[in-house]
Amino acid sequence: MVGGIGTRKTVLIAAAALCKLSTRVAAWVSVGVLGWGWTPVLATPPAVDPALLHALAGHLEEGSSFTDSAEAQVWLLDMSIRLQRHIVDPEERLGLLRAVHASARAHALPPEMVLAVIEVESAFDAKAISSAGALGLMQVMPFWTRELGRETDNLLDPRTNIRYGCTILAHYLRKESGDWRRALNRYNGRLHNNGYGDKVLHRLRQHWFQQ
Repeated sequence: MVGGIGTRKTVLIAAAALCKLSTRVAAWVSVGVLGWGWTPVLATPPAVDPALLHALAGHLEEGSSFTDSAEAQVWLLDMSIRLQRHIVDPEERLGLLRAVHASARAHALPPEMVLAVIEVESAFDAKAISSAGALGLMQVMPFWTRELGRETDNLLDPRTNIRYGCTILAHYLRKESGDWRRALNRYNGRLHNNGYGDKVLHRLRQHWFQQ
């Protein structure tokens, strides 16, 4: 028999990891992500928030990521399949997913939510530039690098862009006491009368979070 006991053990460990991962994601989805439309992304950048500026200055390095190899295998395989329609090359997909997972975990964000934001913001085009000048995967405004005195940071580099985007999103989530819809609307540039958060949450439910 090919694989034998060792193969069966690996499959069982991976299955258990997937079960735990699904349960964890289900928990945060059920607490405030359900039920919300859409308007286009605003061109006007937000005013510089000193607290956010401080957060960015201290969190521009990648943090820890997967807790074990089984979790890594299950999550990367699952998300890679979902991402294939946007990125054909498997190595490119895995590299982006690892960067998303690392930055999301470093900021206590669900990586699936970050993927939903990236899909809405840029459709996974790392070289995307908006009419307002927002750059990259998470459409980060370049004024952040100037405010931080880090003009050499390349926001068209996927890892750098994701680190900035995750830091900004995490800051707004804390500011809104865990209210995802409001935090996402802030990320988009305005809090009220904005369907941006609805669109991200819809993409999360429809594509990135599935039983």
